[in-house]
Amino acid sequence: MTEGPAVDSLLTSARREAICRIFSEDFDPARWNDWRWQIRHRLTKLEHFERLLRLTASERRGLQLAQEKFSVAVTPHFAELMDPKDPRCPIRRQVVPREEEMLVSRGDMIDPCGEDADSPLPGLVHRYPDRVLLLALDACAAYCRYCTRSRLVNQGELDPLPRRLDAIVAYLEQHAEVRDVLVSGGDPLLFSDDRLDDLLGRLRSVKHVEFLRLGSRVPGFLPQRITPQLAAILRRHRAWLSLHFCHPREITPDVAAACDLLADAGIPLGSQTVLLRGVNDDAATLKKLFHELLKVRVRPYYLYQCDPVVGTGHFRTSVRTGLDLMATLRGFTSGYAVPTYVIDAPGGGGKVPLQVETVLAYDADGTVHLRNWEGKHFTYLDPLPGA
Repeated sequence: MTEGPAVDSLLTSARREAICRIFSEDFDPARWNDWRWQIRHRLTKLEHFERLLRLTASERRGLQLAQEKFSVAVTPHFAELMDPKDPRCPIRRQVVPREEEMLVSRGDMIDPCGEDADSPLPGLVHRYPDRVLLLALDACAAYCRYCTRSRLVNQGELDPLPRRLDAIVAYLEQHAEVRDVLVSGGDPLLFSDDRLDDLLGRLRSVKHVEFLRLGSRVPGFLPQRITPQLAAILRRHRAWLSLHFCHPREITPDVAAACDLLADAGIPLGSQTVLLRGVNDDAATLKKLFHELLKVRVRPYYLYQCDPVVGTGHFRTSVRTGLDLMATLRGFTSGYAVPTYVIDAPGGGGKVPLQVETVLAYDADGTVHLRNWEGKHFTYLDPLPGA
């Protein structure tokens, strides 16, 4: 009974040793658990991946061409989760470029969410009436190959936040209708504690801003960044976190510990998952992911249809696939484990919820005809006028 954990520990140490050897270092637990060491030792070059993975021709070509399109970087933590022999590995598919990224598919767009058209200031998007998106920086801990902001992320076109923040705060002060600020990027949890504290403090100084959210994949890509000091800053500013997980293998013991630290500090946690072909486009994987998230107190919030970013056609499923998958969840597992399936309408239409029709008819006399998760039909009667 004790052999399993012992073998797992040996395999973990061997994988970490292999990653450290790429950089001519020995595995040291203290260094491995230092988030700055993780950032400095990201896999970014073809030769890094060659030493860790049995690359396919498509991956090799993708790595050779990637710098022309969208940067490559994988933290040692996330690299450890990749299967070195299987190119179908769902972790590997998310972060290792392939030659298919050079293809343009039907409907592909550079800015599929239409953010640039709704940007009154560089790095600020104001589409919805009462909320804005603040792009705090253009760097991430690792780079998802399906990134909706690949036009901006790590492209060097977004000025550092200190040069933009005064104008952003002035805009917010002039727009009293804005009560909700989502800080994203890039990944704002890559800021130092002091810089993040200053940013959230400036936003909180705007009296009508009630709700602060940060969009981050750091807990999954770089759980070492989640420290008691960081959690205290987020708690002080009453910030929420919108996290990003796509496969149950991502919920490692280190990730669970990071989520526990945040949840214990009172930080509300939600997850946004992207539906990806070859990664999570089957019912068992999605259900497992959402159950694992609930176990670490992360609420599955959105399941996104993959945005039609140029070069991501090999990741996209049909919408019918997404609807069918949602039908296998609703009613078959806890409601907390069922996110809302949405499309960010291409061209700037915002999020549109998708579901198989549940209201079959609505009669003039107030009879509502319903279909439940089993496909059975029911009726609901509206109250009579004056009742």
